[in-house]
Amino acid sequence: MLARLGRLSRNAVLVAATACVLVSPASAFTDVEKDQIGTIVREYLLKHPEVLEEVVGVLEARNQAAQAEQASKALKELKPVLVDGQRGVVVANPKGDVTLVEFFDYNCGYCKRALADLQELVKADPNLRVVLRELPMLGQGSVEAAQVGVAVRMVAPEKYMAFHQALMGMRGQADRAKAFAAAKQAGIDVAALEKQATSPELNATLDESMQLARALGQGGTPFYVIGDQVVMGAQGLDVLKAAVADARKQAKAGK
Repeated sequence: MLARLGRLSRNAVLVAATACVLVSPASAFTDVEKDQIGTIVREYLLKHPEVLEEVVGVLEARNQAAQAEQASKALKELKPVLVDGQRGVVVANPKGDVTLVEFFDYNCGYCKRALADLQELVKADPNLRVVLRELPMLGQGSVEAAQVGVAVRMVAPEKYMAFHQALMGMRGQADRAKAFAAAKQAGIDVAALEKQATSPELNATLDESMQLARALGQGGTPFYVIGDQVVMGAQGLDVLKAAVADARKQAKAGK
């Protein structure tokens, strides 16, 4: 077998050797043959490292496709909770024809920068329904701030967006103290929030958000659910507009 390989080009050798390894059990080769095959493959890859880049690219594309398929399947199952669940906070036109759901962390720099995009989108599209969901992933401070956010939803949901903007606009690490300061700035009774400190609803809400994110294959913030799409990261106003337009188009088509 190795004698035949020796007469092939290096590229053909790599393909043939790899094919033999994949289709043949390990016992089909002697130790000497295994060493020779390994040497051939290694020498080729050292001379042509671009092959590894191509392999990584193919692997990444397959992983992205698998994640997209997982997210699409999860979206169909979880849409009632994502869009109409009681633990999300509706902050724009509750009767809008398209719903955008944003998952965010109060200590996420990208989330803070993306807030301006969301505000501009809502301003330009009064028929858009927006749901916010806390997803604290950046430490204890994030959890504390998110818990206060849940309490705001329970005590004064009509002031949630004012609280959200105030806390997102603060410098430094968000935590319980910063969240209470933002609530006070938004005109919310801090004492009423403190009474919710031991409510099981705080962690139940955050646990639900984490489960939803996990089901959608997401491990970072911000990310958005718009129609049948999951938009990962702060990709800018134009991307959000396009996703909303596509969701509206599909809705009108009855899909």
